[in-house]
Amino acid sequence: MPQTNPFIRGYSSLSIERVLQITYEDDLQSCHRPLHPSQAHLPDEALRCLPCVFDEAFALITHSQSINDTLLNQYPDAGVVHNVLYAIYSDEHGQSHLIGDQYSLESAQHIMRRLSFLTGHYSRCWEISSAHLSEKALDKIHWIVSLDNSSSLSGLLVEFFHLPRYQGVCCKLISTPWTDQSLQNHGTTTSQLRQEQINGGLPVEVIELLHLAAQADVRFLIFDPDAAALDGLPLVTPET
Repeated sequence: MPQTNPFIRGYSSLSIERVLQITYEDDLQSCHRPLHPSQAHLPDEALRCLPCVFDEAFALITHSQSINDTLLNQYPDAGVVHNVLYAIYSDEHGQSHLIGDQYSLESAQHIMRRLSFLTGHYSRCWEISSAHLSEKALDKIHWIVSLDNSSSLSGLLVEFFHLPRYQGVCCKLISTPWTDQSLQNHGTTTSQLRQEQINGGLPVEVIELLHLAAQADVRFLIFDPDAAALDGLPLVTPET
């Protein structure tokens, strides 16, 4: 399987952080720093165009503020707050990435809501080519569906349905995303779920593909011989 999950679309784990745009050295350079937690209560209008000190981590407003000398001495650089920005970040493989910034919290929240809608629960149904699975694996899935025995899949967090008109098959993934944290409600982990699915007779290649989709919070996955291949997901070479 590819290192990057091809089912993941858009941004994940969106967050907003208020940062100060600080100019220094005669306004020739600028930097961005979050406000020190001790001054987080200050409103935006109490920050703009005021002198500050800063280091690599935080900034402190010095105008009309009572600051402990010990804390003040920890900040070696001085500047002026040019503006207050609300930066929107996403989590990409455990690292924070800046998407963009706005001049008000309301504007940033509006953008985050739109991004969350368009790239979150809106697209939870995927139709991909059956060629991503071997003929043997597809036959096994069709055989499982033909048994019409839901008890055989009990506890495996997946259900299968025939699409006879299109010679396809649909998988419904239950309680996604399949992560150790979310699966706590079922008293299991991702590795334990994999083993239970193997014990239940699901082909390993099907299990690995379903876990990729479930990690991206996919709810329905359709394998159709006429559907397009999913970029980044390997195709299975036909057996000779």
